[in-house]
Amino acid sequence: MTEPQAADPTQQSLWRPLRLLQASMDADIARIYSEGQIDGLKPSFVMELLRLHACGPMSIRELAESVGRTHSALSQKVAAMRAAGWVRTVAGDDARSKKVTLTEKARSVVDRLAAEWRATEAAIAEIEEEIPHPLSRVVTDIEQALERKSFHDRIAEKLAQDSAWR
Repeated sequence: MTEPQAADPTQQSLWRPLRLLQASMDADIARIYSEGQIDGLKPSFVMELLRLHACGPMSIRELAESVGRTHSALSQKVAAMRAAGWVRTVAGDDARSKKVTLTEKARSVVDRLAAEWRATEAAIAEIEEEIPHPLSRVVTDIEQALERKSFHDRIAEKLAQDSAWR
């Protein structure tokens, strides 16, 4: 006799459509880069590249703070950007510190990346005009809800009611 299969909770998700939508939009941006012959660039690198162009070399900590990411997450991203040839590290203000700076490869396309950023923001604004609930407003509404009660606390409350968690 075979065991009955357990229910798969991942078959229902309110979160997945948003993640898939963002992945699809990022794929379209990556396609723009490919069509523009900017090879090997991930859309997720662009904010940091533009920030480095605007502000100059920064430590990973400074860059992380400027884009609202953790030091650990930015350290991993910088390693990936360095491996792809978009950034390099140079000596910092003292012998122990390092700064992240753009490579010539990145400097050669940064103006085009800024143009893409502006075009992407304009396209999102256009989409927001077409839909009844602009995403920027939805994000603000969610942020306000999370100020009232954190996502952590909401999940913890649900888990406290679930015997499988105990």
